[in-house]
Amino acid sequence: MLELEDIQAGVVRPRPTPYAASYILLRVDERAAGREALGRLSEVVASAANPDRLAGRAWVSVALTYWGLQSLGLPPESLRSFSWEFQQGMSARASALGDTGESSPEHWEHPLGTSDVHIIVVALGPNRQMLDGELTRARKAFETLPGVTPIWRQDCHALPTETEPFGFRDGINHPAIEGSGIPGTNPHEPPLKPGEFVLGYPDEMGGISPVPQPEVLGRNGTYAVFRKLHQRVAAFRRYLRENAESSAEEEWLAAKLMGRWRSGAPLALCPAADDAALGADRDRNNAFQYADDPTGYKTPAGCHIRRMNPRDTPVAGVVRLHRMIRRGTAYGPVLPEGVLEDDGVDRGLMFAFIGAHLGRQFEFVQSEWVNAGTSLGLGDTKDPVTGPNAGTGSFSIPRRHIPKRLRGLSQFVVTRGGEYCFMPGLRALRWLAELES
Repeated sequence: MLELEDIQAGVVRPRPTPYAASYILLRVDERAAGREALGRLSEVVASAANPDRLAGRAWVSVALTYWGLQSLGLPPESLRSFSWEFQQGMSARASALGDTGESSPEHWEHPLGTSDVHIIVVALGPNRQMLDGELTRARKAFETLPGVTPIWRQDCHALPTETEPFGFRDGINHPAIEGSGIPGTNPHEPPLKPGEFVLGYPDEMGGISPVPQPEVLGRNGTYAVFRKLHQRVAAFRRYLRENAESSAEEEWLAAKLMGRWRSGAPLALCPAADDAALGADRDRNNAFQYADDPTGYKTPAGCHIRRMNPRDTPVAGVVRLHRMIRRGTAYGPVLPEGVLEDDGVDRGLMFAFIGAHLGRQFEFVQSEWVNAGTSLGLGDTKDPVTGPNAGTGSFSIPRRHIPKRLRGLSQFVVTRGGEYCFMPGLRALRWLAELES
């Protein structure tokens, strides 16, 4: 069984709906102050145990970058025990992640991707008022410490409709984890081994992944990826308008690109028309597989959700080895309905990944399924919604007579920055706070 009382709630607990969230980045200039801040934050961070205590409340999570652990004085032998992707940091992995051109680190928001980012504090709650109350508690942990400086903040929100900026219902897919007692959203997917998401437990390979040392530091921790993704909503709408002959066909094209109707209803269950009731039904809107649709007549093989999680589709590799806990939180105002020109306002998604394997989970999915299609049998095509298409992307919609071929897909999502982080268990947070030079 997972030691839920030692695992941060933000690792395995689904987020409330709707909710508001804030990301705050801290720089540690004085080692003692950084340790003191972690000790104080450990009293604020919520554990994954006692779900009734979390219901209807705001909670805080804490993560550290490699540079953050270094700033706290973690011994070199401990630093070397972390995964090599984490040691390099996201900006150094840009080419492997497809963060090139407009998405390259040279264009990222400062200080994202730099060695100045040490601690990431994430707070979320069912509404902004409750969130602000929890944030006040969290800020008291570092605001009075002269050696700890807040250097960046992003406020986010989830609309009551649960949609992201392109207008699709988000946050539907959540895997079940053995030993957590938390059900997944797809009843056709058996629970995954806990070691896929929390360090110190058996994983799908049958072993236990390397745990950062000493064990008190690594056990019950996990890796987290945070990415700020700017969404070109007007460009996405224009593309649909330019390639459709009616508003109904625009919605059909949008659903084929995504794999779901905007309501959240999956094409796998309602390929001909949207079903808003199904889209809103948490017991049904993720209860499907692809075995009955190998050609993609219902759900195109190259659409966004089928690339991100091929489910039972035969692909190169074992899908369960690449499963992720993925979460997204919108930021910026909604672009008014019908507007086709960019208003210059920044809007998009704060993407979060949770998993024990940065390489074979997040980086594999990003490089092999989002930015390429070979292992999925899709040639050199990229994800039509989030891939780096740069005006030359293509997408095929299988039809029984003549497939519909879309060309000239542009880049609808641009990376504005991100970080690779480690989310320690609660005991590890206290252990870090009590380090001695």
